[in-house]
Amino acid sequence: MTGQQRIVALLVLVIAIVVVLGARHKRLNVDDVDVPIANLTLPRLVDLGSTTCTQCKKMFPVLDELKVAYADKLQVEFIDVKVDREASKAYNIRVIPTQIFFAADGRELYRHEGFISRTDILAKWSELGLELPAPTDGDGR
Repeated sequence: MTGQQRIVALLVLVIAIVVVLGARHKRLNVDDVDVPIANLTLPRLVDLGSTTCTQCKKMFPVLDELKVAYADKLQVEFIDVKVDREASKAYNIRVIPTQIFFAADGRELYRHEGFISRTDILAKWSELGLELPAPTDGDGR
């Protein structure tokens, strides 16, 4: 092998390593999971947890309130990772509950691990550029 061939082979090897390592750390996008096309018109909040985890159970009323209050502006989804074990891998979940904020086009914008209040969720959406009017019940959860 000539010196030039060795350099090309080394460059190909480096590029392959970068691609493999980059794939291990990539953020989840809509192309990585099956999302019905109809659901790509609204931003999404996906909560991954379980029905047996204490912090996850605290999220249920928050998620339910968001689903009702912002049904026309935000898609809210819960995935039980104990039932759907593949989701844990697909979304690269380390801790439950984990909330993932997705743009309407499916790009991951932000993720949070642990319990997060409705107020903090709304503040994060605002920071990400989605203004959601404050709910009228005023409990601030």
